[in-house]
Amino acid sequence: MSANAQLAHADIAQGQLEAYNVQDLGSHCAFFADDITVADLNGAVSIQGISAYRAKYLQVFADFPQNRARLVNRICVGNTVIDHEDVSRGPDGPSFQVIAIYTLAGGKIARVDFVK
Repeated sequence: MSANAQLAHADIAQGQLEAYNVQDLGSHCAFFADDITVADLNGAVSIQGISAYRAKYLQVFADFPQNRARLVNRICVGNTVIDHEDVSRGPDGPSFQVIAIYTLAGGKIARVDFVK
């Protein structure tokens, strides 16, 4: 799946998740706005802009080549998609739960707020 302004919000969230799971950095980043903001829910901004986002996930994919996120549940309301994910760093690595709250604008993910 590729990023496209005509995709439904759930399809955008799914497309970025699929690209994340195969560690296709280019395809993954294509689902995010150039001015993407990533923050902890009600907390500090950790990433601002697609260049910083790309650098962060280049490092994540290098550090954890078997990293995968399994979708547990998805809720879509308006321009917001909320994903509950089970993330595993690899077969013998640690795993953890995360909630990703995606805010979409113009057919791309404009903001992500994480609950960890």
